[in-house]
Amino acid sequence: MTKSDGRRLLLVHAHPDDESIGTGATMAKYAAEGAAVTLVTCTLGELGEVIPPERAHLAWDSGGGLGEYRIGELAAACAELGVTDHRFLGYPGKWHDSGMMGEPSNDWEGCFWRADVEEAARDLLEVIKDVRPQVLVTYDDNGFYGHPDHIQAHRVAWRAFELADGLIAKFYATAMPRSVLAEAMALMQADGAAGETGGTDFTRVDSVEELPFGTDDDKVTTEIDAGDYLDAKLAAMRAHATQIAVDSPFFALSDRVGRRALGTEYYTLLAGPAAAPRPGGGAGSRPGGGAGFRPGGGRETDLFWGLD
Repeated sequence: MTKSDGRRLLLVHAHPDDESIGTGATMAKYAAEGAAVTLVTCTLGELGEVIPPERAHLAWDSGGGLGEYRIGELAAACAELGVTDHRFLGYPGKWHDSGMMGEPSNDWEGCFWRADVEEAARDLLEVIKDVRPQVLVTYDDNGFYGHPDHIQAHRVAWRAFELADGLIAKFYATAMPRSVLAEAMALMQADGAAGETGGTDFTRVDSVEELPFGTDDDKVTTEIDAGDYLDAKLAAMRAHATQIAVDSPFFALSDRVGRRALGTEYYTLLAGPAAAPRPGGGAGSRPGGGAGFRPGGGRETDLFWGLD
């Protein structure tokens, strides 16, 4: 087990690159501060769409080999984030990428979407017993944006959390406040007007409603300001070159929709000690703020808030 200052954080992600896009700055921040950060990845991401033409031969329908290649990309990304404890659920390739929801690949033998949740959760429980994290981070029950492997990662992580019987104190889901999305889109539009939209073939969406993700602001309990580690996050994203095009501070996936990389990352606490409700309702803050809270009584600013 990785030596640490006593804080132990476990993240459960579906595919290589998910960790960098959604939680990279958080991982880098806690690792740099001395916390033990463990990443569990559930699949090799074999069905990911390959962006660089020179790597097109790796795609599953063009000869394959993408999953094995992405193991190397993930190792390079973890190095950029300062994370030294990375594991695949069960073993590398035990479960395969299921593809997007509704695709025939959802029914392929061995895909993660069809994994036995109890079996997969017991694989994760072995990691939990080894690492003994106080905090676990994964997705919400919609998998953040509806991908079957993300949904399954939530189910598996939640069942492992139950089986751990108190070993884990706090269970978080990644989140993206709709207000933050709207602000980022406004910045993209402003930059676009100035001719600074990132990659020349990046496109823009005009409304938050066009995006397949977004969290109601009042459901977001926690924000981690890791702006000092945005460069590390971007470097980790660059390491996933088959899946992510980066033109700092913008990036795009295979859909070529430009997004702005953020140094602040957001979460929703699903289980564990929470802050007192705001006056007038809403969890995740207490009047007046305090250690571990945004000044003025906002969201948590530390995943380990409330733990001894």
